[in-house]
Amino acid sequence: MSPILKAGFVSLGCAKNLVDTEVMLGILAANNIEITDNPATADILIINTCSFIDAAKEESISTILQMAKYKQSGNCRGLIVAGCLGQRYQRELLDELPEVDAIIGTGAWHRVSEAIEAVLAGQRVVFAGPADSIYDEHTPRIKTTPTYSSYVKIAEGCSNCCSYCVIPRLRGPFRSRPIESVVNEVKILAAQGVKEINLIAQDTTSYGKDLYGEPRLTELLKQLVLIEDIIWIRLLYSYPRYFSDELIQLIANEPKICKYIDLPLQHADNDILTAMHRQDKREEVEILLAKIRTAIPDVAIRTTFIVGFPGETDEQFNVLQEFVTTQKFDHVGVFTYSQEDETPAGALPNQIPDEVKQERYHILMSLQSQISEVINKQLEGKILEVVIEGRNEDEQGDFVFGRSYREAPDVDGRIFVEGAPEAQCGNFLRVTIVQGFTYDLLAERLSS
Repeated sequence: MSPILKAGFVSLGCAKNLVDTEVMLGILAANNIEITDNPATADILIINTCSFIDAAKEESISTILQMAKYKQSGNCRGLIVAGCLGQRYQRELLDELPEVDAIIGTGAWHRVSEAIEAVLAGQRVVFAGPADSIYDEHTPRIKTTPTYSSYVKIAEGCSNCCSYCVIPRLRGPFRSRPIESVVNEVKILAAQGVKEINLIAQDTTSYGKDLYGEPRLTELLKQLVLIEDIIWIRLLYSYPRYFSDELIQLIANEPKICKYIDLPLQHADNDILTAMHRQDKREEVEILLAKIRTAIPDVAIRTTFIVGFPGETDEQFNVLQEFVTTQKFDHVGVFTYSQEDETPAGALPNQIPDEVKQERYHILMSLQSQISEVINKQLEGKILEVVIEGRNEDEQGDFVFGRSYREAPDVDGRIFVEGAPEAQCGNFLRVTIVQGFTYDLLAERLSS
């Protein structure tokens, strides 16, 4: 009897990429390949890469080279590069990295077992056709997130074609899963003990437009909230264009939908937004934000901005600072512009020097940290429900930590809870916020 083949995975990049990793893990397990988290014992190592910006590409290359060392020090007989980097560079990776044995593009995740067979047969192969596939509820999947929380990809690809972004080229055009497919998957996850569903896509508010001729996110949500045992449903990556009044009211009135809006805006100067090929102007965004805050007074709003876009003047950066100061977002992510090949913005004149990008990054992050601290201090005395995610091993005492509806997994701060020594991961507790800091909060458990 031949020994069981072992495969190890490293997943880089966003939550959308993580779902692809979980699907490939499921396919391998269904083909009797054992999954190991110890790269030294793996016969096959697969790195699911990101290629969104320069920093992501550098991390991907570094991880590939790190894993390649297990060909000498471990059991590794094959090194496979999956995901966006493979889709983007394909044959170039094989030519420039002799350590790599196979490439699996974003549209070829279902061929992962085939790639392993080819590698073990001594072949170097590229599976990176058109990015036009998407998983469904019948696709095998092994969750890597905590048992109580899961990401659900409701659509793949993007058709917005922002001038700085390579995603449409790497992931293909926007394509939604049918409502029935998403609902069935969430029912399966609920039966497995999942309590928090995080809906993801490159643009969640466009969900359904390609299938039904109009956005259908509200219809999807109305069906998902009926599923028993699901406590939280969180929307991530919601672009402003199709953020309808109906969606706002549904979030306001439905207890299961987290009062958390993730609204990538990227800038506030209209000329920069036009150069970015963004579909919303500052005035339209301000109207939307006012509507959201009026309908949902306790909403938490997260956004992202890009600094150092080609041609961004000091005055335009000041416009962005003034916008952030005025709007007082709960959470902000800031990226320095990354000049990407084969994007319209990459060919623009007046590229901003790196030192200017970094200076603007630190200025905006410093501004936001002050805003965040004020917001968190205003939460003192507020009662929140928190899902416990772990125990603070660095402190003496009975601190556990978790998240409320105000914090998304992996990207926002933590709430440290006193007085709950018996709390286990996945428990939902009611707490009182005692003290707010720049990013984290201190709370006490409410006595039952």
